[in-house]
Amino acid sequence: MAHLPTPTSWYARRGKRLLDMALAAPLVVLTAPLLLGTAALLAVQNQGRVLFRQQRPGFDGQLFTLYKLQTMTEARDAYGHLLPDAERLPRLGRWVRATSLDELPQLWNVLRGDLSLVGPRPLLMQYLPLYSPEQARRHHVRPGITGWAQVNGRNAISWEEKFRYDVWYVDHLSLGLDLQILLRTVKRVLGAQDITAAGQATTTAFTGSPPPTTL
Repeated sequence: MAHLPTPTSWYARRGKRLLDMALAAPLVVLTAPLLLGTAALLAVQNQGRVLFRQQRPGFDGQLFTLYKLQTMTEARDAYGHLLPDAERLPRLGRWVRATSLDELPQLWNVLRGDLSLVGPRPLLMQYLPLYSPEQARRHHVRPGITGWAQVNGRNAISWEEKFRYDVWYVDHLSLGLDLQILLRTVKRVLGAQDITAAGQATTTAFTGSPPPTTL
């Protein structure tokens, strides 16, 4: 991916990282007992597997390893193929996702500088060639644990809507907006809103946006 322009305000260049460190460091300590307790329960469910690791594109499309708690089992059919998501997501896994506890390891990603607390969510590698030039602008900033799309529908809205929210965030990045998103995130997590897409155990895959219609 070609180098992308970045927002140039002082907050975007320096202040945002300071805010991330100031909030993420104490959160790692405060949530450690909750993380360890949840991990222990998932270890029983997943036969010892606790941490989910996956390569994701970050700022400027550069790869990093994303960490989450593993909420789905590795259940397979008679041919060794993974079962559908709905069949690999037990009640405990659904609860962990609904409370967003599976996201807690990403605080380490924030401390490492892979993620920001707020920004477009880092998506799958295979989506990179599917973005339009406008959608690819979501990589102009460091991705986040939560973002403008997450507090405006999360998995209950279409991919096109998510990307429009992501790009809007890139163009309007500010301290005030980040604080607003963090506060709205807390409310949505407590209310367990928009965790999955309608009729899906997790969310649908992005396969590219339809071409614009012409008259």
